[in-house]
Amino acid sequence: MGTRFTYSRWDGTQRGFDVNADSLLDQLADDLMYHGDPTSALRRMMQDGLRDANGERIQGLREMLKRLRDRQEEIKSSGDLDGVYKEIDDALNDVLDEERHAIDDSVRAARDSGDERRLETATESAAMRHARLGMMPDDLAGKVAELQHYDFVSNDAQRRFDELMERLRQQVLQQQLDQMSSAMQNLTPEDLQRTKDMMAALNEMIDKRERGEDPGFDSFMEKFGDFFPENPENLDELLEQMARRMAEAQSMLNSMSPEQRDQLQRLSEQLLDDMDLRWQFDQLARNMQSLFPQLGQMPGESFSGSAPLGFQQAMQAFRDLEDAKALEAMLKNASSPAGLAEVDMDRVRDLLGDDAANSLERLAELSRLMEEAGLIDQKEGRVRLSPRAIRKLGAKALRDLFGSLRKDMVGQHAIESIGIGHERAEDSKPYEFGDPFRLDLHGTLRNALRRNGMGVPVKLSPDDFEIERTEHATRSSTVLMLDLSMSMPMRDNFLPAKKVAIALHHLISTQFPRDYLGVVGFGETARELAPEALPEASWDFAYGTNMHHAFTLARKMLANRSGTKQIIMITDGEPTAHITPRGEVYFNYPPVRETVETTLREVLRCTKANIRINTFMLDADNGLRRFVERLTHINGGRAFFTTHDTLGDYVLLDFLEHKRRVSRAGASR
Repeated sequence: MGTRFTYSRWDGTQRGFDVNADSLLDQLADDLMYHGDPTSALRRMMQDGLRDANGERIQGLREMLKRLRDRQEEIKSSGDLDGVYKEIDDALNDVLDEERHAIDDSVRAARDSGDERRLETATESAAMRHARLGMMPDDLAGKVAELQHYDFVSNDAQRRFDELMERLRQQVLQQQLDQMSSAMQNLTPEDLQRTKDMMAALNEMIDKRERGEDPGFDSFMEKFGDFFPENPENLDELLEQMARRMAEAQSMLNSMSPEQRDQLQRLSEQLLDDMDLRWQFDQLARNMQSLFPQLGQMPGESFSGSAPLGFQQAMQAFRDLEDAKALEAMLKNASSPAGLAEVDMDRVRDLLGDDAANSLERLAELSRLMEEAGLIDQKEGRVRLSPRAIRKLGAKALRDLFGSLRKDMVGQHAIESIGIGHERAEDSKPYEFGDPFRLDLHGTLRNALRRNGMGVPVKLSPDDFEIERTEHATRSSTVLMLDLSMSMPMRDNFLPAKKVAIALHHLISTQFPRDYLGVVGFGETARELAPEALPEASWDFAYGTNMHHAFTLARKMLANRSGTKQIIMITDGEPTAHITPRGEVYFNYPPVRETVETTLREVLRCTKANIRINTFMLDADNGLRRFVERLTHINGGRAFFTTHDTLGDYVLLDFLEHKRRVSRAGASR
């Protein structure tokens, strides 16, 4: 029975296509093959982003960081700090105008009364008051200081002034309290007293810890926890939260002009007349400065907008700005997807929107998805590819390479010989007496239905029998010699060559399990590479193309192997290094005669050991061509001139052709 599916109308609540481990591995494949490091590959994917199984774009950190920088510029261009107290200053000027009108009205009333003495007194008083009002300082703090000792003529002006002073007092107090907590809004006298109690208890906690005593954090939070909705778990976390808020306030102060800072300081002194509250503020400020010396060094910001920012608007702008900077630093320092789990997603939504937050949540799951799928594991503190992931990489490499071939190219390698063996062919034949009875059920039933027509039961006759064709399974042994010299990545040849090696390993291990494949990497020297470790192989950070050492190692690896033997060499340069009789590496570019002759002597040894050498040359120059011509003349193997775009086609098809020739030879015997 086939798989059943249930369809329903989209209502916005269903979870759509998402990232899965296999699609992740597919997108990481080339990076993993090139660098062989899952940690760095995941980090680069975090930076660049990816697409989910539905092809939807998931933003990378690089894009988010750019948007964060743009957001910071947007905040700084949102207004002008000169407007922090402009609204109240404008309202205060209106109060002064109202008072002037009231003074003038008092003179008119005296004149209308006909009392000369009253008119004279009113006129003198009005002149004095107008003179005093005319000499008012231009700055807000100066006006407040003067008007606090001014006897208003207008009762309405007096009332409006008192209301403005209360608003201003609340704003200045809020500016102070905002440095400590996000829960202090619209304080009543009772709230203010409790705030003083909280600050006294906080200062006492800091003092106790300095003396090495238990600060009593739990009891403090039981009593004053509502001041700190962020719910810190210990005193250090609480102080760090306060330090961040104080840094925001300090950054705003440092962004103001000296005149603006002086005005704010004088307003604070004039309006915060609660001596106990001011003492607690000062004590806490000294404690925080001691614990966080960098607080006073917060850089200012240049706001370039034209619209005046109110006090609360300015504080919110600086809070958003500091949050954006903190998020930027966190994203820059994230070294793995797991590190993104600590990011406050709600703040990301506020600053960058839902798409960015959703992308960040999915990026944070990358490692977990791959680990749960068994594609990566932790060994000795390092992320490694699992055997399952290596098999999948091999299957993808093979699929990619064969997918680029024309079907008729693959078809050219079918063999004519039919025999008995364990390798199943892709076609079938009518049964003949003496054939092994490996029944092709589909073909047999198809023959019966064609003969008798549709209907049940299906009646079979010997003429309906169809059997599977089989190939002779003859073992062969191959060593792949992979050039790891620095010229390979420099010419963009390394990744295609490595992909061919991984694909060839997967092809042999899955389709020809009785065959042997060894891998030799060679640069300054040669070394055997375990096929399953191929994804982690990298190029040599040293000069030299030591074919001599590689041929020697490959010949020894094939010495005790059965069946036909071959070496497949992938290279982009002629031999420039060899091993001297003293066991030392000799390098010279351009290659010297000694290196070439030493290498060819090893080719002759391979030839005497019945090892065929097929060479695939990438970006071959005249020197490499001449060397390979001599090599093939000695060995009798074949040479292919190719590019990194067509390398896989040549190598895989040549290997399969080799298998077909071996099978024909086995069948003829």
